[in-house]
Amino acid sequence: MEKLNKTHQQQPYAFSMPVQYVDGGQDSRKTLTEDELEVKAARQYIKVQKRLMKEMDIRRESLGSLGQSQSDLYPNEKAEVISTGPFYLDKCIGGSTVGLFRPLMKVVEERSAEPAVPCGVTWPCSGFFSCAVLQKTGEPPLINGWIPYLGKALIFRKDAFKFLLDQQKKLGDIFTVHIAGRYITFIMDPFQYVYVIRNSKQLEFHEFADKMASKTFDYPALSNGKFPDLKENLHRIYQYLQGKPLDIISDHMMKNLQDIFEWKCSQATDWETEKMYKFCCSVMFEASFVTLYGRVPAADGHKVISEIRDKFIKFDASFPYLAANIPIELLGATKKVRKELIHHFLLQNMTKWLGGSKVVQARQDIFEKYELLGDYDKAAHHFAFLWASVGNTIPATFWAMYYLLRHPEALAAVRDEIDHLLQSTGQKRGPTYNIHLTREQLDNLVYLESALNESLRMCSSSMNIRISQEDFVLKLEGNQEVGLRKGDWIALYPQILHMDPEVYEDPKEYKFDRYIENGKKKTTFYKAGRKLKYFLMPFGSGISMCPGRFLAMNEMKMFLFLLLAHFDVELVENKAVRLDNSRMGLGILLPDVDIAFRYKLRALRM
Repeated sequence: MEKLNKTHQQQPYAFSMPVQYVDGGQDSRKTLTEDELEVKAARQYIKVQKRLMKEMDIRRESLGSLGQSQSDLYPNEKAEVISTGPFYLDKCIGGSTVGLFRPLMKVVEERSAEPAVPCGVTWPCSGFFSCAVLQKTGEPPLINGWIPYLGKALIFRKDAFKFLLDQQKKLGDIFTVHIAGRYITFIMDPFQYVYVIRNSKQLEFHEFADKMASKTFDYPALSNGKFPDLKENLHRIYQYLQGKPLDIISDHMMKNLQDIFEWKCSQATDWETEKMYKFCCSVMFEASFVTLYGRVPAADGHKVISEIRDKFIKFDASFPYLAANIPIELLGATKKVRKELIHHFLLQNMTKWLGGSKVVQARQDIFEKYELLGDYDKAAHHFAFLWASVGNTIPATFWAMYYLLRHPEALAAVRDEIDHLLQSTGQKRGPTYNIHLTREQLDNLVYLESALNESLRMCSSSMNIRISQEDFVLKLEGNQEVGLRKGDWIALYPQILHMDPEVYEDPKEYKFDRYIENGKKKTTFYKAGRKLKYFLMPFGSGISMCPGRFLAMNEMKMFLFLLLAHFDVELVENKAVRLDNSRMGLGILLPDVDIAFRYKLRALRM
């Protein structure tokens, strides 16, 4: 017999909450229940929504006085404007959803009113919020949440890691969570990952990613039928990021990094102090830009790239909201900044740059075959490729450098390995010497790679998403089955795996040699006595795995190699840098603060 539980369709339903009293007193030291945390988060959420709606009302009145319609305010808005935004909700509101959120605010305000409110009441709900449907046999336990439409979105956003662990303890390794109108089924057991990853026919990723990217970077979706085979043609180009072509582009990256470090050497006659994230961003952005798109021939080429970088940083700050489908009109100057960035990549500008990569040239050649793809659209694609190249690599480089400087024994081991390689290959270090590294030599730097993998384990927070293309039963190990409906999301959250004490001893501690065993790379990790196929997943999985992961790893290794070969480096500030969870689910987390370090040229003893 089927139970009333899962909420996909529009049917009358009463939202209820277990009897619970919300503490409105002074003592904030006591441990809050999950419901109390949700109420607290809801209050903060309401404040943001009120401010945003006030801004929207002002804009609407302004448009009205000019005789314009609401569609002029949000020309690309659709009714489901926030339906694809499970990650970030503090600005999650658009013109077409005002009627949705005003009744929501009334419900939440009444629920969160002070003084203490007895919560055993049921709240009638109809229209958009009415959503009860029969839960089918075989479907996982559903965590619905009491806030209309949002479900568990607020508590999930606050601390997804803790929330998912708590649900796993209560419900087991498979459960569904209602988050911002979406039903996301989480698979928590890493031994079951393979059954999701290999099932690419029923569980699709590319269409979801295409829609998100097209809205974020302002180009027409590849799947809209106007551009036959464009997606497949672009995918084939990733061959330039593997094998021999990877060696070529890595060599160019090494040369460009050395040019930048040589310039840094000329400035660092004594100790130079900089902010670490800003330093990593400056070096990695310029080296990546020149490697991919070519050198700006103007005398002020460095200045031009710095200006593009500064705009990129401003855009990147809004990326989580754009990825969550927040209208760009609500994000301050982001729309203007995005347009300016895209204009840098118009053909008349790119033709002036010298020495671009084959992968970018191949993309240009393909775009020229599609007449319906305008010049602005092509430029937007190039800008999106730039973001994909550096958006996660820059923070990952920061964390690798930060953890090395935080742990002197790690720094010493990696530097000894670097010095040994230079000595064994007869290469000299210093601003006037070019260092050449083969792929084999890079791969054999086991301490460097282990330290890098360890920092990736600790700072990555990607959520691997697939969308069910039809109603079907996903078969898992141990004769387990999961009933999924068309449109349901299924998610792997590798951060849970990365911080599992069964897999990694003392997972919250940085251990630079965690991925080394008997002097060689360690690739065997166990859980419950069984060998894991997947134990480190910073680059996604299966069809959603980052195609540029090999280049990204090479770039970060080369950055750290040259930094430690040329400079003595040390932290200036003794403060803890923590993960900023605002990008939860989107890749590498940023630091919550920047930190000062200093560097100077190493004495030439070789």
